[in-house]
Amino acid sequence: MTGEREAVAALERLGLTEYESRCFVALTRIPTGTAKEISKLSEVPRSRVYDTVERLHRRGLVDVHQSEPREYRAVPTDEALDVLQRNYVSGIEAAATALEDVESTDLTEDRGVWSVTNTEHVSDRVASLLDGAEEHVHVVVADDSVLDATFLDRLAAVADRVTVVVEVPSEALGDRVERAVPDARVTGSAGLERTERVVEKWPGRLVMVDRRAVLASGVEESHLPGVREESAVWTHGRDHGFAAWIRKLLEERVDVTE
Repeated sequence: MTGEREAVAALERLGLTEYESRCFVALTRIPTGTAKEISKLSEVPRSRVYDTVERLHRRGLVDVHQSEPREYRAVPTDEALDVLQRNYVSGIEAAATALEDVESTDLTEDRGVWSVTNTEHVSDRVASLLDGAEEHVHVVVADDSVLDATFLDRLAAVADRVTVVVEVPSEALGDRVERAVPDARVTGSAGLERTERVVEKWPGRLVMVDRRAVLASGVEESHLPGVREESAVWTHGRDHGFAAWIRKLLEERVDVTE
């Protein structure tokens, strides 16, 4: 019975109703079945079996034999899974199209500072900002844990088409960035080595794109040995004070922004 419950739950996740799932699973247990037999195996009320298997038939999951009484059989499992997969993908595509139609063109992201509290989500947001760069990227690295291969690959890709400036706290990190991002302008900033903790965090990276969009992150030790977690705040920066101050502070640090 555990296997049947798991199968019913899995089918529900693929878009079938509970009754549809239970009737289909019941039919997979027997070669053919009448509404009475399906009701007994599935524990779906007999009065609901008829309309339920009719929906399954329209979905292409059940064949109907026009006998008296009428008999039903489930299509082979492989065929059923193909049908469910197509319907599932089609449903996702339909949802995407519908959401695009109703999505606001007013970018509320431009109106404030947003927080990101998960390392993976921080990386995704940085990637999104870098992908949108049109002129200039300025990165300040304070903690070497943020210089993972994915981040360096993104910088290398964007450096092919825009100016990329990277500030690092040490010569060793500078060499690493230069090897991974040969088109970037790399400079050492000794002051970054002296960053201090604020509460339980310390500076991670600061990313400014096109002198407007800004992401500032902090890192902290996680519960896993040697692993650090990153969180951040960011803004698209259109006429936003946070971005204006960061732009001013970055451009006054070193003469590498042109």
